Amino acid sequence: MTAGGPSGTPESVWDYPRPPRVEPSNETVEIVLGGQVVARSTSSLRVLETSHPPTYYVPAADFTAGTLQPATGGSWCEWKGMAAYCDLVSGETRAAAAGWTYPRPTHLFEMLRDTVAVYPGRVDRCTVDDEVVRPQAGGFYGGWITDRVTGPFKGEPGTRGW
Repeated sequence: MTAGGPSGTPESVWDYPRPPRVEPSNETVEIVLGGQVVARSTSSLRVLETSHPPTYYVPAADFTAGTLQPATGGSWCEWKGMAAYCDLVSGETRAAAAGWTYPRPTHLFEMLRDTVAVYPGRVDRCTVDDEVVRPQAGGFYGGWITDRVTGPFKGEPGTRGW
């Protein structure tokens, strides 16, 4: 993998592995909804998978109490197992199915238990070390694009077959 991460050195998503790798991050991650910071963490996990920008998983304990509420639906990941969705709520603002978690992840992804990933396009904003994240295209994927990652990224037009 190209050197990257908190040092700011560019990293290509094409150097990420498949199956994905999970790595700890001490970057400051914030999630804002309804004009309020609903999560702030310096102990998130980044999931890195070929062709995808990193997905940040924040410890559920780092969300403001009452922010995470169970939602209907779920999805299956061939690597991580069955995901459960959650709404994010801040005051009068509700972001439907804006987050997901793995209540019973597969053995190789056990470290994701009790963490929540958030679609950056479904909340006011997400930041990594004060940089506003750009959401991964396509609506299904939850990658966080920052200036230090380069694509092209899965989810953009013409990438369905990747």
